This record gives sequence, C-alpha cells and structure tokens, in this order.
Amino acid sequence: MDAATWLGLEGTGTPLRWRLPVSAGVCSGYRQLFGGAGLAAGLVALEQATGRRTVWATAQYLRYAAEGTSLDLEVTIPVTGHRISQGRVVARSGDDEILTVTGAFGDRPTDEVHTLASFPRVPPPGDCPVRGGPGAGHNLGGRLEVRLAGGRHLSDLDGTPGDGRVCLWVRVTGALEASAAWLAVIGDLVPSGVAAARGVMGGGNSLDNTLRVLRLVPSPWILCDIGIDGLARGFAHGWGHLWSEDGVLMATASQSVIVRSHVDRRPPPERAEHPTGDAAC
Repeated sequence: MDAATWLGLEGTGTPLRWRLPVSAGVCSGYRQLFGGAGLAAGLVALEQATGRRTVWATAQYLRYAAEGTSLDLEVTIPVTGHRISQGRVVARSGDDEILTVTGAFGDRPTDEVHTLASFPRVPPPGDCPVRGGPGAGHNLGGRLEVRLAGGRHLSDLDGTPGDGRVCLWVRVTGALEASAAWLAVIGDLVPSGVAAARGVMGGGNSLDNTLRVLRLVPSPWILCDIGIDGLARGFAHGWGHLWSEDGVLMATASQSVIVRSHVDRRPPPERAEHPTGDAAC
C-alpha cells in the first residue's frame, strides 16, 4: 500500500490540488487530525507535483481539523531548478487554513554517505514490550505497532523528572514501501519524550513537525530515538532519529510542542490559537 492510499488522500485530476478526508484512521485519540499525517499528506502532494524526493520539509500547525471534516490541499511550486524544487502546500477546511507544509525536493549525483549519529544499542522489536497509551484503537494509534526499546514504560512514570530520552520501535500497519510520508507519521512521536522528561503521563500539541531525509531503505520496523532538549514557558523542544532495523539513519525529526498533561482537556476545534496534532495518537 502506498502512502496516499494509507492516508486516504484523494486526487482531483491535477497534481496541484488534493483532498484529505479527516477519517478516524488519521486522527489522534482526541478525534483531531494527527499532525504527522498532515505532514505526510503534504509530502505526498509535493513529491507528486515536483516528481522529486523529499530533502526536508516542515509543517506548521495552525488549527484543529476535527474527525469527519475534510481538507483541501493546494500545492505551489515557486522554484524548480536543475536538481532541486522548492514548494509548499496549504491545507484548508472551508475558509480556515489548518496547516502549511514547506520543503525542498530533489537529488544530487553523489554516492558519498556519512552517518555521524550513533545507532542506539537496543533489543530487537520482538524482545521489547508493547508501549500502550491513550487513544489506541480505530484511530491512527491503532494503525501503529509501538514497542518500548529504551526509557521508562508509561506505567513507571511516578512524577520523577527524567532525561527526556525514549526509544520506540514502530511499525506502520499496511506500509509496504519506504517513503518520507511514513517517516513523517513516525517522527510525530517526538512529543512522547515529554512524558519521559517530566515523569508524568502526557505529551503535547505540536506547533511544527520538521523532517530531514537522508536515505530511504526498506525496513518493516523503524527505531525512533527521541530526546527532549529542554522545557520552559510551557513549551518543549525535542528531536528524533529515525533508523532502519539494520542501522541506517533514514531521517531526523524535530518539533516544538505545547506541553500538556494527560488530564488536560482541550479547547474546541474553533479555537484557532491552538494547533492540530498530538503525541497521544
């Protein structure tokens, strides 16, 4: 299954316009569009429009998109060079702008590869416990198999602050090909590190989701090595390294997050000052 089919993304007869029904399968446990799914949809649209692969892309989340609504995606490609195209997608629900995806796409002729980050020493997926959390079921959380490879289990969070590090093996149900879109979905688990940093259940609403792609290789499981660099003023800033099972660094992710506890209650979707997406998928 390709990413467009998995997301439910619908073409309109032109590569510059798409439609994304906000079904339960792309929503968090709070019945809002999961931020990583929004970025993934933007990447599919931009890669189709440019005919080139993702180098980097970032999504800025502006408003909630509630389950049962739909988004109209409009693609603009302002620059197309010999090797690199740069473009953006604006996703709207009616007159409301929900999210914007901006990025660069292309390849340059070189075989040079250097990986300076270190692959974490963790058990293989089959030896790791399932990591549960709020929202798993018929939503996007039910389409991800997540296993805890490093860090504290959710049941061990006792209010003691930690180092903000957690390693998760993630498998996307139905994914059959390596793509930037899958990595965008998995990269949106970076807010999981907020609970590890604070020592309490919770995560946060993503203000952004940035993905930088090095190379794609087939890998049923992706290891998401997550770290939170700091937390202040009600915001957390963190990163994730996305590895294949055999230790290839496929991409890096980074986010800024509105910190929320599991007991927090969200404002209604019309509250435009709060973004979409959430760590609790």
